[in-house]
Amino acid sequence: MAVDELDTRILRLLIEQPRTSVREYARLLGVARGTLQARLDRLERDGVITGTGPTLSAAALGHPVLAFVHIEVTQGHLDEVGDALAAVPEIVEAFSVTGGGDLITRVVARDNAHLEDVIQKLISLPGVVRTRTEVALRERVPHRLLPLVRSIGRTAAR
Repeated sequence: MAVDELDTRILRLLIEQPRTSVREYARLLGVARGTLQARLDRLERDGVITGTGPTLSAAALGHPVLAFVHIEVTQGHLDEVGDALAAVPEIVEAFSVTGGGDLITRVVARDNAHLEDVIQKLISLPGVVRTRTEVALRERVPHRLLPLVRSIGRTAAR
């Protein structure tokens, strides 16, 4: 899907001012409200905009420990293990990957003992061969897309 300069301006506003109304976005962009709404609908339909809910902090929810757990899976059991991971509330993301292991998960925990309990639960899942855990010490670059949107916008404006 092609994202043009107006689309990137819309996306920037959504990121920078997420609580603003559609009417105010249209005013700020100098476009008709109907034009803006049509663009938003297309961006959602095309999967560029995937959500509109609040961003939550696991740490503020009492889970300040963040770890990345690599999981090696018995051949042919990737879907089965993936489904089982979805039932573990402390797993906030999971991806199948190439390289050393089959899955990588982002796990949050209340403390190190809780993290160990979660890892033990993962190890006991049918199809899991082994795990390797890396504990995050400090977030250096938070999840962000605004720099990418800005870059795409500069390219689209040319």
